[in-house]
Amino acid sequence: MSAALEIGIEGVGVWAPQWPDWPSASAALRDNVEIAANANARPAPSLLPPTERRRAPEAVLIAVAAAQQACAMAQRDPRELPHVFASAYGDQAVNDYLCATLARTPLEVSPTRFHNSVHNAPAGYWAIATGCMRASTAISAGDATFGAALLEAALVAQHEAALLVVYDVAAAGPLQDVIACRRSFAAAFVLAPVSARAGTRLRLRARDGAGTLARDAALLHANQRDNPAACSLPLLAALARREPATLGVGAGPQLTLEMEILF
Repeated sequence: MSAALEIGIEGVGVWAPQWPDWPSASAALRDNVEIAANANARPAPSLLPPTERRRAPEAVLIAVAAAQQACAMAQRDPRELPHVFASAYGDQAVNDYLCATLARTPLEVSPTRFHNSVHNAPAGYWAIATGCMRASTAISAGDATFGAALLEAALVAQHEAALLVVYDVAAAGPLQDVIACRRSFAAAFVLAPVSARAGTRLRLRARDGAGTLARDAALLHANQRDNPAACSLPLLAALARREPATLGVGAGPQLTLEMEILF
């Protein structure tokens, strides 16, 4: 990408154990105030029917909750938005269950949990719940997941509004020893061509070399360390504070995405 790519941000959504929505997250990020996490917190996105909410795994619930918030803020119909769902690890609790059950009692594997184990399960739940038949992409790129997904969604958003959702849930069982993900986090953005409707602009440039988002405040450290999707936090903090900023995030092994935030 030799030239800068400029898009607008119309809507934002967040879900974390201490932040059930973007207003609570933005208040905390704006003032750098730590809020105690509710270990038993579980979102209940109204887009999902009650039966689906009960059987959907945590990864689906947090991704759909953040996506629903972003669409509502942007006043966009979810059915009309092509979407990119991105997660570094997928649903680790479901994968831990499958591995343990297959090792001990393989004939007792739950069909529901098995179909929830696929990487694009949250995108599938979203498309079914909203009736969306637009293009759907699921991305996993390790530590570069947020940057890679942002670039993918931004290329679409040059031409039409698009939804970006990044999420990861805490590691479970033996996976805790090998995966550095200790808490759940999801963020969503409605991106669109630059217009008066989008109060914030994002100018993107790709350059060679590895890069990570700067951690500018103590509040961001634990979240960024404990969840790959929380690489979006410095961008969220700049949006909450309405501060112009330039940030860099890895989008591949030797690719950095430079983000200039403009108001």
